[in-house]
Amino acid sequence: MRALPEWLTDNRDTAALAAMLSPASSRSLETLAAESRAITLRRFGRTMALYAPLYLSNYCSSGCIYCGFASDRQTPRHRLEPDEIRRELAAMKKIGISDILLLTGERTVAADFDYLQRSVAIAAEEMPRVSVEAFPMSVSEYRALADCGCTGITIYQETYNSERYEALHRWGPKKDFIDRIETPERALDGGIKSVGLGILLGLSDPVEDTLSLYRHVRHLGRTWWRAGLSVSFPRMRPQTGGYEPPFPVDDHLLARIIFAFRIALPDTELVLSTRESATFRDGMAGLGITRMSVESKTTVGGYSVSDSKNSREKRDEGQFEISDNRTAREFCAALRNQNIEPVFKNWEPSYNGPSARINYEREVDRSASTITPETETCH
Repeated sequence: MRALPEWLTDNRDTAALAAMLSPASSRSLETLAAESRAITLRRFGRTMALYAPLYLSNYCSSGCIYCGFASDRQTPRHRLEPDEIRRELAAMKKIGISDILLLTGERTVAADFDYLQRSVAIAAEEMPRVSVEAFPMSVSEYRALADCGCTGITIYQETYNSERYEALHRWGPKKDFIDRIETPERALDGGIKSVGLGILLGLSDPVEDTLSLYRHVRHLGRTWWRAGLSVSFPRMRPQTGGYEPPFPVDDHLLARIIFAFRIALPDTELVLSTRESATFRDGMAGLGITRMSVESKTTVGGYSVSDSKNSREKRDEGQFEISDNRTAREFCAALRNQNIEPVFKNWEPSYNGPSARINYEREVDRSASTITPETETCH
């Protein structure tokens, strides 16, 4: 394996965060919560941005031991075809969703880049904001996705412990630790406007992983300071493979992580998905989290399937079990009861398209020429 990047082992600016995460911290959870709440209110107001995931495919070429879509699982495999994607989008719009995250497994023949590009183009016709959580790509591929209307990507490192990473990823392209850790930079260099990072809590020591995640956010923010960065905190949930996380994270520690990140990164969007319980999500609303998923399906499709013809939805296993099963209407009512306004749309399609290929270093060096990479035509 190639050498780890220097920023990953640089401890110079993590002391304050480490102190907040320590079980022996002099700052109580209540103190952190109050400070986090004040920062959230000041920077984001009483709002909660909402999105929903749409699983395009559960084909996968990797052998992640903790994932329900790993290539050795016996779950039936599907991908959505264009007419099915359009039906799903129509059903999601009825819920109120206008911000979607398209998901696939690792790159396969059945769900390759061309398939993903076509899917993004279809989604961008209907939704103002389209993001992707899929396999790592090249700079030119990310540029092509941006040309088709993709505004952001989500790419979890899962764990920043390289030895644990090697053991957890048994085979397939995802086994390349360095390639994955470099993916956000390729995406931003390719014109993607926002990147979501995260760790899968439970795979490795949560405090060590959290500190590494913080370093990653800081590293990207220094160079791609114009980009939108977000951080997610998913915990392991039951899934088809039955993997039991060796480092379980309880509610108390997860709350402390969220509050510490809000204090350390006051302008960064913090995300919480339906993996978490309704009680926990309601408790975190307004205290640090600024973006949540709503009425999620973790099967391929699922939004347009009615109870009367729902053969696929009941037969298939999702990537993982969700915990907050409330409808969008129920969830929004809970937010409003806390004087928090749910926001389904905060992005105009006119902002779509690749960002200028320029970062901080290029901007301060005015003499450096900007090279525009070749782009591909949307299918």
